[in-house]
Amino acid sequence: MKIRQGGGDDIPLILGMLDGAVEWLVSRGRAGQWGTEPWSTRPKAVERVREIVASGTPWLAEIAGEPAGTLTLTPGPGTYLAPAGEPEVYVHLLVTDRRFAGRGVGAALLAHAVEETRRQGIGLLRVDCYAGDDGRLVAYYRAQGFSPTERFTVGDWPGQILARRVTP
Repeated sequence: MKIRQGGGDDIPLILGMLDGAVEWLVSRGRAGQWGTEPWSTRPKAVERVREIVASGTPWLAEIAGEPAGTLTLTPGPGTYLAPAGEPEVYVHLLVTDRRFAGRGVGAALLAHAVEETRRQGIGLLRVDCYAGDDGRLVAYYRAQGFSPTERFTVGDWPGQILARRVTP
């Protein structure tokens, strides 16, 4: 697996992975996380992806030259959350192409996020995620070394902030 830095040209690729994740989630009765409509067909969602990519650094994992997953790192959370009050790196849009499920793509991208945080000399890496249904996503981040800090809601969407301390 190779992880490369992305850019604005990768937005269609990122949207495609998000669309695939929505389809997969809906097929499993888990529409609460990202809804039922593909990201690429929702103008506000497309604009949000563009804003996140423009404000940070997208990273793409590739397996045998094929895009397998992505995340974008920014210096803070989205507008719906308060910054940490100290320098931080924030994980956005972590998604794995379902063709590569079970191959450790998400874990590799999060390990890369830890290394990028360390490289920047920052001691805090945070992420937020959907905290509804059975809590599987929160459990996933816990298994990756993150600790839950605070819960929040945006409309009727339940979220959880998780943090990981990084030794610079």
